[in-house]
Amino acid sequence: MRYEIAEEYVQLVYKLWEGSWEDGAVVRDRANRVYARPDKVHRIQHEGKYYQLDGIHLSEPSPQRTPVLYQAGSSARGREFAARHAECVFIGGPSKEFIAPRVADLRRRAAAHGRNPDDILVFLLMTVITGPTEAAAKAKWDDYRNYVSSEGALTLISGWTGIDLANYRLDEPIEHVNGEAITSYVDAAAHAVGGRVRTVGELAAIGGSSPILVGSPVQIADELESWVDEADVDGFNLAYAVTPETFNDFVDLVVPELQRRGRYKREYRAGTLREKFFGHGRARLGYPHPAAGYRSNGAAAVDYVSSSTPR
Repeated sequence: MRYEIAEEYVQLVYKLWEGSWEDGAVVRDRANRVYARPDKVHRIQHEGKYYQLDGIHLSEPSPQRTPVLYQAGSSARGREFAARHAECVFIGGPSKEFIAPRVADLRRRAAAHGRNPDDILVFLLMTVITGPTEAAAKAKWDDYRNYVSSEGALTLISGWTGIDLANYRLDEPIEHVNGEAITSYVDAAAHAVGGRVRTVGELAAIGGSSPILVGSPVQIADELESWVDEADVDGFNLAYAVTPETFNDFVDLVVPELQRRGRYKREYRAGTLREKFFGHGRARLGYPHPAAGYRSNGAAAVDYVSSSTPR
């Protein structure tokens, strides 16, 4: 149900972002007190199952028109939605063996929609606990674990999933619980710890069920590289054990090591966010992305050029 609603929603906002204002609609003619040409601003009419609209987009388009599209959800239905629409995908899972086939499936689905599979960037949820040395990182990890509340973690998971885990025995598996909101989470938990309530709570206690890397900056960089190379992820969505310390440690200790290896940028690219990700001249989505099909006939379409240039 939620992906049906999401599908209609994105079709509607594509109409607004891409088709309501033509390029050249905004003239900013101060002398004649004309901001935009009405003949180049179009009314969008949409009568769908979940949404209805009859009106124009209330503001002129940004340089990107459709903003960079992020999606989170690694169930089969989520991957299908991402393959059609997303440019960046958040994914989670406990191991390379669990993640790699899901990333491969996502890219296969994108190719089936006529898209370049490399035009989807996959960001893996990851928790990094580091220190100047391996011993310092492990000491920090041990200290954090002293404050873990399994009951609190299970309460958190109940909120995430909409399932009251207080109704289950601690040794009871939750694999049989079905629902769109938890399919990928339960799959990941089952792979990592057997999917039993007690162990799922332990898994989520630090880092929200992400893999946890503990080690020196060199060890962390080695492991991050292995995830990129072996699981075909493009980057990481960093979770935290303690905020802001977890992020400060990563910035101060790990980023310089990644920069030394040429794995992390030293400066930002020019241009829009989409151009920073995909290269100069890629500010707007182009064919075969569905958004491009809603572009107004008067708007200048940008040809879709696939790119695998490193970001």
